[in-house]
Amino acid sequence: MELWIPITLVAAFSQNIRGALQKHLTGKLSTGGATQARFFYALPFALVYVIALRYGFGYTLPEPNLKFILFAASGALAQVFGAATLVALYSHRNFFVGTAFSKTESIQAAVLGLVILGDSVSAGAMIGICMGLVGMVIISGARHEAGVLKILGSLTTRPALLGICAGLGFGVSAICFRGASLSLQGGYAIQAAFTLLAVLTLQTLVVAAYLRVKEPGQMKMLMANWRIAALVGLAGMIASVGWFTAMTLQNAGYVRALGQIELVFSLIASALIFNEKTTRMEFVGITVIVAGILILLLFRNA
Repeated sequence: MELWIPITLVAAFSQNIRGALQKHLTGKLSTGGATQARFFYALPFALVYVIALRYGFGYTLPEPNLKFILFAASGALAQVFGAATLVALYSHRNFFVGTAFSKTESIQAAVLGLVILGDSVSAGAMIGICMGLVGMVIISGARHEAGVLKILGSLTTRPALLGICAGLGFGVSAICFRGASLSLQGGYAIQAAFTLLAVLTLQTLVVAAYLRVKEPGQMKMLMANWRIAALVGLAGMIASVGWFTAMTLQNAGYVRALGQIELVFSLIASALIFNEKTTRMEFVGITVIVAGILILLLFRNA
C-alpha cells in the first residue's frame, strides 16, 4: 500500500472528529469565531510539529522561495474563500443543493492539477472520482425531502453556483498546497509541515483581522472557550498534516477523492454513537462512494 493512502484515511478520520468538536462551538461563538478556532488553535500544534521534525528527527528546515510564497498564499486565501462561500450557503433555504455541488472539489482539483502542475489523471481514476461525486449527491438527496432529482435540476440556481464556487476554492487550495510543498526541498514530511505552518499563520492573521473589524469580541470569546477550541485545533492540525503530507506524495485530486470516505465515517459514527438509522438511499450513496474509491485506487495508474 502506498503511504499516501493510510495518511489520507487518518486525515479524513481526524477531520470528522474536528467537525464534531467544532459543532460544540457554534452555540457559543459566531461562524467566524468557530472557523478561527481551526486556525488559531492549530497553529501552536503545527509549530511544535515542525520543531519536532527539525530537532527530534534531524530534518533541515526548507528555504522558502518565490514559488512557495505565491502557492502558499494563494492556497491559504482560496481555502478561506471556499469556507466563506460555503458558510454563505446557509442563508439560503435550499442550502443543501449548494453543499452537494461543493463536493465537485475533487473533480476540480484533478482538472486544475493537470493544468497547473501537470499531474496526469488516468481514465479509471476519473471514473472513480466521478462515482464518488455521484455518491455524495445521492447521500445529500437522501437527507432532504427534495431528493436527488431536485439537486440535479438546480444547477443554475444561486445555491448551486455558490456550491461550485466553494468547491473551486477548495480545489484551488489543494493544488496550491501541493505546489507549495513540492517547491521546497528536504523530504516530504518537513516540506508538508513547513507549508502547513506558513498557511496556518497567514489564515490566522486574515481571519483575526476580519473578526476585529466585523465581529469584535469574538477573539475574546474564543480564548474563553479554549478547552474545546484547543481540541478543535489539535484535531484540525492532525487532519491538515495528513492532507498536506498526502498531497505532497500524490495527485491532489486523488487525495481529495479518497478523502470522501470522511462522509462514510460520519454516517457510521451517527449510527454507532447516536443510534441514527441509515436510510436505504444513504446506504446506496455509501456503496457508490466506496466503489468509486476502490476503482480510483485500483486503476489510478491505468
